Amino acid sequence: MKKLWFESLIITVFVFFMLWGGAKVTDLKIFNAFDPIGQALRDFELSDYAFSNLRPDPLVDERIILVNIGRLPRRDIAEQIRILSEFKPRVIAFDGFFNCEGGLRDSINCPALLDTLGNLLLSNAIQEAGNVILGSKLLQTDSLSQFDIDVYDSIEISDPMFNDYALTGFTSLPTNATYQEDVKVCRSIFPKRNVGGKEELYFGVQIAMQYDSVKARKFLARNKEEELINFRGNIEVMQLRIQSEKNDETAATNFKTMFYVVDADQLLRREILPEMFKDHIVIMGYLGDYLGDAAWEDKFFTPLNKKVAGRANPDMFGPVVHANAVAMILNEDYVDALPDWAQYVVAFVVCLLTVALFIFINEKLPDWFDALSVVIQLVEVIIISFLVIYAFAEWSYKLELAVAIGVSALVGPCYDIYKSVQNEVTKRLTKRRERALIS
Repeated sequence: MKKLWFESLIITVFVFFMLWGGAKVTDLKIFNAFDPIGQALRDFELSDYAFSNLRPDPLVDERIILVNIGRLPRRDIAEQIRILSEFKPRVIAFDGFFNCEGGLRDSINCPALLDTLGNLLLSNAIQEAGNVILGSKLLQTDSLSQFDIDVYDSIEISDPMFNDYALTGFTSLPTNATYQEDVKVCRSIFPKRNVGGKEELYFGVQIAMQYDSVKARKFLARNKEEELINFRGNIEVMQLRIQSEKNDETAATNFKTMFYVVDADQLLRREILPEMFKDHIVIMGYLGDYLGDAAWEDKFFTPLNKKVAGRANPDMFGPVVHANAVAMILNEDYVDALPDWAQYVVAFVVCLLTVALFIFINEKLPDWFDALSVVIQLVEVIIISFLVIYAFAEWSYKLELAVAIGVSALVGPCYDIYKSVQNEVTKRLTKRRERALIS
């Protein structure tokens, strides 16, 4: 028995070594040109299937209203804020900031400065509303980004004439995108960040703090550096809804409307119900040049995307991502995940038991080993995958078992390699011993 477990331990270590080596080779990206399937699946996680297929349609969250700003100039945005303020929302949050890109403050590089009256109107609207939250952007110097991409030493905010009359929250999301037009996959948020010795809150947390500080503080008390967003729904435009009923493939996500949305011209023409805004949260931001626009600007791939792998089109605008985060905080509907150390413990135990079973089968039923080993590996991968999907769909618990799946897939080939090497070494040692006895 001791020999069985000792040998199982050695082979398990060998499996993990091979898994580590495979990960290092993958990091080199030397096979990307020959691996279209791998590239299509690189952003896929098993929990995405639960997100997009197994959850029931969400209920509309009437506390959060989205307002499109389209391509409106600042004076029209000022009018939007003034109209919204009349309806007495508890929070007006603007997903963006008002400054001059690159810090060049002249009318050529920053045309918005030409509209002096528009800027004054916007500043006055923010000041009079008194409950506006403006977005900000986390930044880091080039020298810092070479060492740690998750540490920020500065922040980009609106000009003082706007920022002095508003609260701020950073809208930066962890997407691994290297530039703005890159493919952006969004799954999580940073609840807070330390920037130059000052704690900055995430945009959605700041919104929740002004709406229900108790729940926002409870969320921050989880003290997690990064939180998964428990995506529940998207926005949907009526014209697109009619099409999606005719052809399901036209829908960006499998979820129906979770947030009410108002287009820019609708608000300016006051074609809305004032009571839908009272004491609620309003999130203003870019949702296309018009509602239903298929623009990619400020748009993300999320787990709600209808295509869980090989995604072609992003499915959610930035303001809707923030709305999902706010709803999660207010509903206390968090996503918990298996700790990193537990992932490796589970994978180690699975691998050790599998190897022990292989050794037992190889000794007792050698003729059936090849067939049974393949069946065992397949069953293990299916069971682990089912547990990952079921745990997320039922309990919003993310079982990070990718390592366990990896070792389950590798244990068969690694066992064969180990036994082949062991047999060869044993054969050579036996021959050497025989020669020694003869001589």
